[in-house]
Amino acid sequence: MDYISNTFTNLLQQTAFFNLTAGNMIMILVAFIFLYLAIRKGFEPLLLVPISFGMLLVNIYPDIMMEAGPDGSGGGLLNYFFKLDEWGILPPLIFMGVGAMTDFGPLIANPKSFLLGAAAQFGIYTAYFLAIFMGFNDKAAAAISIIGGADGPTSIFLAGKLGMTSLMGPIAVAAYSYMALVPIIQPPIMKLLTTEKERKIRMEQLRPVSRLERILFPIIVTTVVCLILPTTAPLVGMLMLGNLFKESGVVKQLTETAGNALMYIVVILLGTSVGATTSAEAFLNMSTIKIVVLGLVAFSVGTAAGVLFGKLMCKVSGGKVNPLIGSAGVSAVPMSARVSQKVGSEADPTNFLLMHAMGPNVAGVIGTAVAAGTFMAIFGVR
Repeated sequence: MDYISNTFTNLLQQTAFFNLTAGNMIMILVAFIFLYLAIRKGFEPLLLVPISFGMLLVNIYPDIMMEAGPDGSGGGLLNYFFKLDEWGILPPLIFMGVGAMTDFGPLIANPKSFLLGAAAQFGIYTAYFLAIFMGFNDKAAAAISIIGGADGPTSIFLAGKLGMTSLMGPIAVAAYSYMALVPIIQPPIMKLLTTEKERKIRMEQLRPVSRLERILFPIIVTTVVCLILPTTAPLVGMLMLGNLFKESGVVKQLTETAGNALMYIVVILLGTSVGATTSAEAFLNMSTIKIVVLGLVAFSVGTAAGVLFGKLMCKVSGGKVNPLIGSAGVSAVPMSARVSQKVGSEADPTNFLLMHAMGPNVAGVIGTAVAAGTFMAIFGVR
């Protein structure tokens, strides 16, 4: 009888109920909310579902992120996934998949779009100095500031490279949350900074882009950018490699694999492992609140800077540039471009801005990667 009683007691004590803290229960609730937003509301489901499930798992069973012991004992499953984040492997693979799915034609047809993509990066550098002012060290400030580009993989990549893995969870959650909230955050800023007349501006149809231009673009961008800033090679190089797969037309199998099967496998590994860094101890603190606020400021400033630079280009061009496409300079592809189209169509339902906005949008992807590479160069990280 004692044996049965002891066995039952031991089994009962092995349940998670005895180890749950108030913080764990809060994080489990947050995971449920994120799952609801992803599944029911469609907010970035491809990433929020694995991130929130990783969050759920680590707060029920913390050992799933346990480090391997020095005696050779195995670590937790998601800890091995997370090593791929720490080593900077998964984010570049996502960039390769994005490149395989991206059409750089609008950017090639209108190279001035590069300027709008660059202007939107102003939010990153604003957040960097604000983060230092709020008490973060320089490397943490750099990792946090990339949220302003609304680019989750780049944020994760830079945090890992700079050794800020303790902040990776809050940074990733903030970055992907703002990516999902692009249709809510951007329109008020865009309308505040533009007049109805400016929002109605029609832009000339983009010129056709030849196949040769499409093939040369990823090769030239990789060569020029990586020669100037070699630290961008993992991100820009993989982005352009994926695009070269697509545009060359001779490796359809690689294009399909990079843009579909491999991409989704990497998303699963990245999402669950990043979500698993959001344990109650790591997430429920003042730093997380600061990161969320800084991310919102960075994203808002980046949007505003893009629109204001769009207004400047409108003046210089004699009214040929619609300032709304400047907001697409943040690298949330293709959500920001769609928002530019939506706000423009509210002023004039027959105005088609989507392809014009895609130029700054894909330029923003390159710009955010360059910003991350710049920080790595500043801190001597390779």
